[in-house]
Amino acid sequence: MAGPDVVSPPEAVLGQIPTGTTLHRELAAAARSRGRTASIRTELIGLRERLASTAAPAVDLDSARRRVADAGGEEERLKEQIAALRGDVRARRSVDADATETLAELESTAAALARAQTDRIAAEQALDSARGRAERVRDVRERRLKLRDQVENRRRDARRELARTVYPAFRGALSVVPGVVPDDAGTRPSTYDGPRLAASLAAVRIAELDGPVAVGESAAAWVAEHGGEISVATVIDAEAVDRHGAPVTD
Repeated sequence: MAGPDVVSPPEAVLGQIPTGTTLHRELAAAARSRGRTASIRTELIGLRERLASTAAPAVDLDSARRRVADAGGEEERLKEQIAALRGDVRARRSVDADATETLAELESTAAALARAQTDRIAAEQALDSARGRAERVRDVRERRLKLRDQVENRRRDARRELARTVYPAFRGALSVVPGVVPDDAGTRPSTYDGPRLAASLAAVRIAELDGPVAVGESAAAWVAEHGGEISVATVIDAEAVDRHGAPVTD
């Protein structure tokens, strides 16, 4: 049986009416419930595995930029402090004042400046490295987008293929559904020109579902209006319940 990577689980699509989806999806789910598989199943699973293995880790460029800005700001602050200290040393020497403490502070600040310059260079290198990673991540994301498009396109192809395999059975089921003319079905899913609710009822009828089908008010009203004494459960050939799980008997 086709896996969830190919088409959605039958109960997820056909476990309620209206289904809220397309005829192709309904019929593909019905086909899956009957054990049908798409010829491209293996290819699709391979594409999904490639997509799952193509990781695009996040790169925090903002943090790297902030570190460069912070390191650069600290470097500039220390340069300004050194310039001020040098001015103080010159002023003290011009009046033969003791400049020992100022010189010691100047030496300490110069050492701090050297460390700040080292930090700034390291931050710039880290930013360059992060930019390179970000570029590679963009390439990975582009590949992921292409793979995702491939997966969706091939899943669509699989649904169409599966829908065609059960279309004769679907046409036959329409003869039991009230309010629809089987000739409106045409010869393939894309040519169906009948009511959507009727198509959903027929799709559920040909499916082999494990649990009951939740029948909405619009679907129940359709059967009641067009079917006379026929029950919803008879139309869909399955247990019918309302949205609260209570059996639908009329």
